[in-house]
Amino acid sequence: NEDDASRNARVGAMEWVTRITHAFQENRFMLYCQSILPLRGAKEGDPYYYEILLRMRGDNGEIIPPMAFIPAAERFNQMHAIDRWVIRESFSVLKRLMQGQRSGLMTVFSINLSGASLCDEKFSVYLQEQLTHFDIPPRNICFEITETAAISNLTQAVLLIQHFKRLGCKFVLDDFGAGLSSFNYLKHLPIDGIKIDGVFVKGMATNRMDFTMVEAINNIGHAMGLTTTAEFVEDDTIMRKLLDLGVDYAQSNWVQRPRAVEELLLDELGVGFD
Repeated sequence: NEDDASRNARVGAMEWVTRITHAFQENRFMLYCQSILPLRGAKEGDPYYYEILLRMRGDNGEIIPPMAFIPAAERFNQMHAIDRWVIRESFSVLKRLMQGQRSGLMTVFSINLSGASLCDEKFSVYLQEQLTHFDIPPRNICFEITETAAISNLTQAVLLIQHFKRLGCKFVLDDFGAGLSSFNYLKHLPIDGIKIDGVFVKGMATNRMDFTMVEAINNIGHAMGLTTTAEFVEDDTIMRKLLDLGVDYAQSNWVQRPRAVEELLLDELGVGFD
């Protein structure tokens, strides 16, 4: 029964809202990170890029991926709070890295923003406060926004991007190619890069249409002066095809599995969290 399924889905989502609330209260959200690999080889002085990812620790210590709870958070207006927590904690980690890394090294954190934050007029004020509080140079921050969120909040997204780009932050359009009007909207967004939707990347070695889509997105991105990143790079064959096409970056579990930011701190500084 369709009504029963809809009701069950709503009840399940409301249960996740309760778990999200408890995760805030009990400090059970966790930051993970994943390297974004330059395919043309890193040159001396190039920054190290990491996408910041969110996890939740369950009641029994299990690690819960974001797609288990983010849909409920979006449905019941919890994304404002989640985005702000991620930004605050990411800036805190980045500050520690900047203080302890060798001179000349530069780390850039790529942080996801939800549609809820894009259309929240108070979000810009909060973001500016956190940059100032942690004394984070804007050039060390990149924000990822999904194509769907950007298109749904186009005017507000453009204003937010323009403001923080002037300060030095960078912006990347995530999951590019998923929408039907991708190329048209791309002209109106003052972004720095695009992430090619993984649904095309993972099939490009065996499916000619997927390969052609990746090629087209990469070519148009470069024609507009944008960097291109391929997601879901699952094997060496795909990697070689991306290199042949001239795609700039690759990111996937095959390239490097996500790891807790404590591991990043341990590797870079020899220390974890206190």
